[in-house]
Amino acid sequence: MPRKRPPPSFPDVPNIADPQGFVCLMERYFEWLSVRNYSPGTIRTRRVRLSQFINWCAQRSLLRPCEITKPILERYQRHLYHYRQVNGKPLTFRSQHHSLVAIRAWFKWLARQNHILYNPASELELPKLENRLPKAVLSQPEAEQVLSQPDVRTATGLRDRAILETFYSTGIRRQELLQLALEDLDSQRGTLMVRQGKGRKDRMIPIGARAVAWIEKYLADVRPHLCCGHEDGCLFLSHLGEPFTPNRLTQLVRAYVDKADIGKTGSCHLFRHTMATLMHENGADIRDIQAMLGHVNLATTQLYTQVSIKKLKQVHTLTHPARSDRSLTVNWDEPAPATADELFATLAAELSDEQ
Repeated sequence: MPRKRPPPSFPDVPNIADPQGFVCLMERYFEWLSVRNYSPGTIRTRRVRLSQFINWCAQRSLLRPCEITKPILERYQRHLYHYRQVNGKPLTFRSQHHSLVAIRAWFKWLARQNHILYNPASELELPKLENRLPKAVLSQPEAEQVLSQPDVRTATGLRDRAILETFYSTGIRRQELLQLALEDLDSQRGTLMVRQGKGRKDRMIPIGARAVAWIEKYLADVRPHLCCGHEDGCLFLSHLGEPFTPNRLTQLVRAYVDKADIGKTGSCHLFRHTMATLMHENGADIRDIQAMLGHVNLATTQLYTQVSIKKLKQVHTLTHPARSDRSLTVNWDEPAPATADELFATLAAELSDEQ
């Protein structure tokens, strides 16, 4: 069975059963989230963030939410900024941001449920997040080199090739692949049903014929021997006949990327970046890519288009005065990367960020 992390402990909280104390009110908050169908992943992450904050407060003899003020929260924010991990590195601003968002959401609930008179976190200023591009994106030859690494003469190699092909063809998230069931693949129509993806949303996406062929070969030759008579309907199984754990799947994909020796690192999400970038470079509309990736906000998808440098390179080659006459060949038949409406929407979003 997949190993689970032990629940957070509160060694510094003296009266853990206080009904108006941090721990009891936190548990009531998580019950409230569960009743409203928040995902287990969201609840698990917020539990970790809030437990860290509760222990920090208990070390300073702060045992109830009513004792927390805005200056105390700002002090905790400075603590996150100066905190150093075991490896000596500071927390990323994204990690600090997530911790403070969890605290702010909790205190908003506490105020609305009348557990505290006012919300001290309502005006807490969160750190500004960097708009970072993906660290690495594979070119088409590099992607094919990674895909060719599994030894398809073995059962696990054939399964691994099917997994890599699925990631490359669809760009689905790691957790979405882990949740795939046998009935989610429609070989005749060439579609894949992603159930309860991020934000608890279902979506149907296309999957390439080559990926379908590898999956069908895996289903015919390998999976019957892996399930060992215990059938739970999961599409991809480990050598133990169980669903993969997230960490195990990450290790598997990373090992093949490293084995390809292409000078780039990454794992499951690397194929998500690659799929989006290559599709955009080959003329896919940004909104079609948005539907494939399951992004609610188009701005999230536009992050991948910034990595798509091929068309920008062609324009630079044609228009920059410091050019060689031999490099003026441009394929004008290729579609433009974005429409005017998308450009104006991007500019409006940038103006909003500045304000």
